[in-house]
Amino acid sequence: MRSQAVTNPTSRQVLEQSVVVFSQNYLPLCRVNIKRAIVLLVTEKAEPLDMLSEVGWMVYSPSLVLHVPKHIRLKIASFERTWKVPPVNRREVLKRDHYTCQYCGSSKHLTLDHVIPRSRGGLHTWDNVVTACERCNSKKGDKTLHEAGMQLRHKLKAPIHPTIAFAEKFWTEQPKSLE
Repeated sequence: MRSQAVTNPTSRQVLEQSVVVFSQNYLPLCRVNIKRAIVLLVTEKAEPLDMLSEVGWMVYSPSLVLHVPKHIRLKIASFERTWKVPPVNRREVLKRDHYTCQYCGSSKHLTLDHVIPRSRGGLHTWDNVVTACERCNSKKGDKTLHEAGMQLRHKLKAPIHPTIAFAEKFWTEQPKSLE
């Protein structure tokens, strides 16, 4: 398949592009590579979604010329895989906290800390467990944040469904791309 865009990028540049896929309810689900978008359009499982008259790319093959927009909408129901909030464990907490201490920002010698110590009734839950470096964990010890004179760098929350996270990121970035 030979590809060419309206602005004449090379075939390789077109194949490196991605397309945002929306659900039937117009919820942005994910990004797919342009090859996957072409398959969805040709098999009529998706339709072009013209947001603000974006140009997209023209793709040419021996038997077909196809306009691939930057956004497509699924015409078929997309049944999401069931997703459960992951368990509160070292790997998941480190991932949520981006492998940095939630007190000082260090990325060295990381441990887990209970914001409200377990000895004081704190639970092992997403809103009470954080990543902490050994130094900050020792400094805080068995105290509350107030007693230790420390504060969290970020508000604690449980991980959210990947589709919801993508949608939030997509819509917060939209005004930037409109400028």
